[in-house]
Formats: sequence, structure tokens, C-alpha cells
Amino acid sequence: MADKTMSAVGHDTHSPPEPSSLHCACCRLCTLEHVFGEVTEDRAHGAAMGVATAEMAHDEHAGHGDEHDEHAGHGDMKAEGGHHDHTDHEAMFRQRFWVCLVLSIPVLFWSEAVQGWFGYTAPEFVGSALIVPVLASVVFFYGGWPFIKMSRWELRDRSPGMMTLIALAISVAYVFSMATLVFDLGEDFFWELVTLVDIMLLGHWMEMRAVRQASGALDALAQLMPDTAEVVLADGTIEERASESLVVSDVVLVRPGASVPADGVVVAGSSDLDEAMITGESRAVKKAEGDPVIGGTINSGSGSLRVEVSAVGDDTALSGIMALVAQAQASKSKTQLLADRAASFLFYTALAAAAIAAVGWTIFFGGPDPRTVAVVVTVLVIACPHALGLAIPLVVANTTEIAAKNGTLIRNREAIDTAKDLDIIMFDKTGTLTEGRIGVVEIATVDGMSPGDALGMAAAVEGDSEHPVARAILQAAVDRSVAVPEVSNFEILKGRGVKGVIGGSTVYVGGPRLIEFVELVPSDILAKFAFRAGARGESVVYVVSDDTVVAAIALSDVVRPESRVAVDALREMDVEVAMLTGDSKDVANAVASDLGIETYFAEVLPADKDKHVAQLQAGGRSVGMVGDGVNDAPALTRADIGIAIGSGTDVAVQSADLVLVKSNPLDVVKIIRLSSASYTKQLQNVWWAAGYNIVMIPLAMGILAPFGFVMPPALGAVFMSLSTIIVAVNAQLLRRVDLSA
Repeated sequence: MADKTMSAVGHDTHSPPEPSSLHCACCRLCTLEHVFGEVTEDRAHGAAMGVATAEMAHDEHAGHGDEHDEHAGHGDMKAEGGHHDHTDHEAMFRQRFWVCLVLSIPVLFWSEAVQGWFGYTAPEFVGSALIVPVLASVVFFYGGWPFIKMSRWELRDRSPGMMTLIALAISVAYVFSMATLVFDLGEDFFWELVTLVDIMLLGHWMEMRAVRQASGALDALAQLMPDTAEVVLADGTIEERASESLVVSDVVLVRPGASVPADGVVVAGSSDLDEAMITGESRAVKKAEGDPVIGGTINSGSGSLRVEVSAVGDDTALSGIMALVAQAQASKSKTQLLADRAASFLFYTALAAAAIAAVGWTIFFGGPDPRTVAVVVTVLVIACPHALGLAIPLVVANTTEIAAKNGTLIRNREAIDTAKDLDIIMFDKTGTLTEGRIGVVEIATVDGMSPGDALGMAAAVEGDSEHPVARAILQAAVDRSVAVPEVSNFEILKGRGVKGVIGGSTVYVGGPRLIEFVELVPSDILAKFAFRAGARGESVVYVVSDDTVVAAIALSDVVRPESRVAVDALREMDVEVAMLTGDSKDVANAVASDLGIETYFAEVLPADKDKHVAQLQAGGRSVGMVGDGVNDAPALTRADIGIAIGSGTDVAVQSADLVLVKSNPLDVVKIIRLSSASYTKQLQNVWWAAGYNIVMIPLAMGILAPFGFVMPPALGAVFMSLSTIIVAVNAQLLRRVDLSA
């Protein structure tokens, strides 16, 4: 299997991917790739080798020296395979926000405009007149400087957007406000300046926190491999070495409970291996001499294995999966953000309006006049993106909270916007549609024996066994409240089953080899039951009492009860449902038939899961992938939206855009409904914020001057604040959406 996995990734493992889509789009205000520059060829190539592609955007301009004093140290990448976690960016914006917020309180309290609105008089003392301008200056230079620096990159790239508009607004507000201290220009804008800076810093802090959490998949993959390995030397002694020092042909000892340190072939011993994290197979796989094993799998059996290493480093199956995850991450296309487009339009509109107003009023007044400056400032301030800056983040914040309360964590903000457009959901079977554990699915008995009594007998005899089948039978007895009788003379029949005495009768429990051992023939009813169960890919355990086969118990991966409801609900929403699994065709067919899924793919290797998603996307379909295992990671990342079951492996969660905390497939239905409602609110807010400016800017220019109305700067600031309140209230209305399936 390891060879097939590696051949699936082949030389493409080292192909340079496209720049990662996991860039920073702080509160939809900017894309920080404009701040940090372009991705170099070498680093793009390095990402395919395991470098965290999600961090490229923040390493792009590490060579710009002094111009990055605001982000000093943020561009350093760790060694190959490492990750930068955006903690420095998050801490910077968090610190600046809290400092500026504290400084803004006295600015607002001593602001003449605020005092006039609320009808109070701030205390006066020596130096009190300097409180507002001095503290506002600190807020401007300390809190506003990052935006001014980021606007320089937008202008350098000839793509002015939100950062340029923010920088222009706070700069004009600051310069004008300082000028009012010297010239008679009317009221200042210090209060508007500090509140604007505070809001934008808060938005960036929120965004940095989300970006920091949206990485780490490759680290989680790498952690599957054990740090050390026990190498069997030529003289039979055991030497502990670092796993990375292993070479092909080394023989390693894999004890029960230990992880296989590299791909290889069993040369001695036999045991069961848990390969679920690699192959998706829910049942432990028996391994004996000559069988291949995959690095990262766990020896879940009771025997030790001696494995001859056949592949190490980049040649292992796990490394191939890591490469697929890296490439799939890098291949995601960028989504142009609505707020950026609106801000770009608003930027040019504001500049044109300010210029027209300046020329028009200068002509009207017959030359330069302080009233012209007031009009220009009013235009620029009213165009300041208070509402536009909050239009998306407020909805996103509410969406995140609503999703969390309904069992979904949002790791990629764009995913919740586009989930409404999905037209096919591909579920991985094991651990997603099913519980990922073996359970009793059906019991057949002979006349005179009830299913409950048969299950109780089996649970009693299996009580002292640690085998997964035994645990499944015991759990079924507990779930069904079956009385478990006392057992004595417990004995393990190696390779056949277990034996015990219940009420004077000798009871055996085991598989087909047990029937051969006791030399008994099951009745026609039990034989037909076993045949049907085998056709469905289920395991069958027999219960023998004295000289009679009294029952047959079928065990399989248990289908989640909510899976049926989820599949039906998705179908009603015109979303097609498909299933992927590494299990056999019989098992896949049984689960698909049970759930009413028409499209399913069985015996799918990790690389093929990724290919199935890519093929559907090539046909123009929007694909959502739901999975929980390491083998699902490439497909989760490749899909338009990757949805991980929260109880799954860390790498699946780290590779996904959305995480179902409750492991409930019904939450996929809620995701799509929330996506539609959230996107509608975002559109409403963006259109309101941008539309408000389109209406108010002409008023600020003085279009109603012929009718005796010229908007004063203070009134313009009030309207700007009002637009923010409307956007905030509209975002809160999202909480009324009913997501019940």
C-alpha cells in the first residue's frame, strides 16, 4: 500500500504550488500580501516540500528592512516543515487596540462635540485643554501608523483600497483637527479620529487571531511518526535511535501499542495494526510475515512485530500525504472580497468628490476660504469606512458565535460564505457517516434462545478479553441493558476465540475458526445469516453452548443514526450526497444502501480521495468534503470547503475550513443554512455601508447649498456614526435565523 500511495503522488510532490489562499484579509480591510509582497519561486517550491504554505504571505517582504519595523520578526520562517503562527501580528494589534482604547476615553470625555451632545461640562484645570489633542496624537501615531504603512503598499501596487481610504481619512481628520487649534476652521474631529482607529485595530486583531488558528495541518501530520525507534542489531540486541536516522533495510521492533516508525515489511511476528488514520479502514488489519506496513500506524494487537524498513523520509506514504496536503492548500484560488471592491470604488469616489467640492467652493467664495476646507474634510470624513470596516466583521463575529452554539467551528471565514453554493457533499464513511468503531448490528439465534440471552452469554465470556470485538459485545450488552451472567473458568483459545462456564454449561465465543475447532455445523438459519452478513462486509461471531451453535452476532462499523436524517435533508436542499471510503465494496454498498446514497467510491486510497474531489471540481461542481482521518486531509484541503468531524484526528481538523464539534452530520445542513443567511447579511451591510456613502457624499459636497443647506463637519460625523449603528443592528438580526434541520 505504501508503494501505491507514493506512486500516486509521484514527482508532483515537488512541483511548485500556487501561492496559498490562506492570506490575511483583516476584517476584510486589506489583503496583507500587498503589505508583504510577492512569493518568491524558491519559497513557493519550498512549500511543496512541506513548508507551511499558509504562512507565505507573511514572509514575502522579509527583505524590506526598516519598512517593516511594525512587523519586525514576523517574516521569519522556521526550518523546512515548520510554521509561523501569526502570534506576533495578533499580539501587535491586540496591544495597540487596548492602549488606544484607554487613551480614547479621555479624548471622548473632554471633546467639545461630545460634551455638547450629552449636555455636560468636563472639568477644567491647568493643561486640560491639551488632553484631547495630545492623546489623539498618540492614538494617531501609535494606532494609526500600521494602516498608513499598509496603504503605502496599496499605492505602490497601484491598487488603493481599504487601507488607503483609512489612512487618508485619519490623516485628514488629524491634520484638520490640529489646524483648528491654530486657525478658525470650526469644530475638530479628534473624537472621530480615535474611534475610527480603535475600530480598525479591533477588526485587525480579530482577523489575526483567525488566521493564526487556520494553520498547522502539516505539523499534525509530522507528529504521527514516533520520535524514536527500536532497531534490532545483527546480534539480536535492541538499540534505540531517532526515527529520522533510520535507513532502508534496518529492522525495527514494534511493540504492542507502539507506532510503526517507517514504511516496511514484516519479517517476524504477527499482530493487528490500526491503519484507520492512513487507510480509513475501521477494523484492525492482521499483519504477519511478508505483509507491508505503513509508517505512522499503530500496533493495536497483542503481538510484537519485526519490520524491515523499505522507505524513509520523503519516500514514505505519510510524507506523500503531507505533500498532497501542502499542494492542495496552495492550489486554493483567492476570493475577491466584496468589502475591498466597495472600498476601492469608495476611495476614488471620495477623492473625486473632495476635489470637485474644493474647486467648486473655491470658485464660489472667490478664492481660498476656511469654509472650503471644512467642506472637503466633511466629504472625506463622511466617506471614512466606519460602517464599511464593520460590515463584514460584525456579521462574521455573529456567524462564528451562532455556528459554535450549533456545533460548528469556523476556521476559514470564506468557507461560511461559499457553503451555500455547494452542490455536492462527499462524506468519508468511517468516523463521519459511521461512528468509526465496531459495534453489534444484528443477532440471529436458534429456536429457544433470545437475542438478549445470547448477547448476555457472549458478553459474560468476553468480559475479561481486551479484543475490539469483545469490547463491542460488552458495549452492546450495556446499551441494551442486557443481564450478564456469572462466568468461571475463563480461557483464551489462541486464534479461535474464548471459552468459559456459565451455569454448568461450557460456552464458546469466536469466529469461523472456532466452529472448525469445536467441529460443529451452524443451523441453516445461522448459516444464511452469516452469509448475508459477510456479503455486507460484516464480521460474524458465533456463540456455542455445550454442543450447539445457538447464536450468530454480526458486527460492523456502526452507522450514526443522524446520518440518515442528514442525507435526506441535504437531498431536499438539492445538494447531492456522495460517499468515499477505504473499506471494501461490500462494506461501502451496505452503508450506502442503508443511507440511500447512490454515489459511492470504495477501496479508495488517500491520493485517490483527493483525485475524486479534483475530478468533480474539473467538471465545474462546487464540492464539500466531510472527513475525520489523516487520509482525508488532502481531500479536505482540495475541496472547495473541507469539513472535519471534531472527534477525528488533529490533522483532519487542521486541514479543514469548518469543524463539526459534535461529530453530527446534521450540522452540515445547518452550515449551509447559516451560510445563506450570513452571506445575505454581509451583502446587505456592504450595500448599506457603500450606498450610504454614495448618498451622503453629495450632501457633504454641498449639493443642497442652493436650497440653504450645507452640511457641517460635525453633522457629517454624526451620520457616519449612525451608519455604523445601522450596520451593527442588522448584523445582530442574524441571530434570529432558524437553523434546525
